[in-house]
Amino acid sequence: MDVYTIKMRNRFRGIDAREGLVLRGAAGWGEFCPFAEYSDEESAPWLAAAVEAAETGWPAPVRDRVEINTTVPVVPPERAYELVAASGCRTAKVKVADPRSSLVDDCDRVAAVRDALGSSGAIRVDANMAWDVDTAVRAIGELDKAAGGLEYVEQPCVSIEELAAVRRRVSVRIAADESIRRAEDPMKVAVAGAADIAVLKVAPLGGVRRALEVAEACGLPCVVSSALETSVGLAAGLALAGALPSLDFACGLGTISLMEGDITSNSLSPVDGFLPVLTQAPEPNLRGGFLADDQTKTWWLDRLTRVRLVSGYEG
Repeated sequence: MDVYTIKMRNRFRGIDAREGLVLRGAAGWGEFCPFAEYSDEESAPWLAAAVEAAETGWPAPVRDRVEINTTVPVVPPERAYELVAASGCRTAKVKVADPRSSLVDDCDRVAAVRDALGSSGAIRVDANMAWDVDTAVRAIGELDKAAGGLEYVEQPCVSIEELAAVRRRVSVRIAADESIRRAEDPMKVAVAGAADIAVLKVAPLGGVRRALEVAEACGLPCVVSSALETSVGLAAGLALAGALPSLDFACGLGTISLMEGDITSNSLSPVDGFLPVLTQAPEPNLRGGFLADDQTKTWWLDRLTRVRLVSGYEG
């Protein structure tokens, strides 16, 4: 078991460095990396996902590779263009509605992404619950124009009711992310009338098998996305994408490029817009280069102990 710290290339999701720990069991390696603001109760599914990877392994896949979108953080348009052009991906997910960025800035970033992708590429945007209904409707209209057509908008508002209201007023698909994974019971969230697509993340949902159950329960086309893990955690996302009965959209599992390094030499960076489905996580043989300082290590080990108690896991 080791605790890591890896710097972000650009500030992303309000953080400048990613932290977490990796642990090894009979089936291989798992990753436990809930964000710092998550409670112990919210973090329990993240531990379940790590234990599943380390002790049980994943279901057999039905495909051997997964198409990946590139993720564009809040950067100037010229940098957005460079990132997309270098990615080799045919789909780009663009972060919008950040406090550091205006709608005009967001539209300029999206337009630059369109220039980089060309007319045949797909653009999706993620607002991370930032808008109210009226703001979302206006912003989606402007962003759709800037993109020359959006594939979908991810979690424009906080609540299911707001998503449904936005969906009735726009022609762009709506995707639900936080509404599913942060629900009290993701299996019982009635997203079918509020969204066209379900975004699934393995760690917050409690593992690959649990996420497959959520996918079946929500009854929507699914996109598998990362929770900003290292390649150890990303492998679990690929296992989910590989096991879904159908997969109609590119998945958001190319996020290792957002960090300044990885804890494995077998880093999961897309090649020509695809990643392979693995049977177990890659060996974190470079973790020694990213070991956290003593204070950070103590914080994470204390957190792991607390979350184990909450989850009832004593292994």
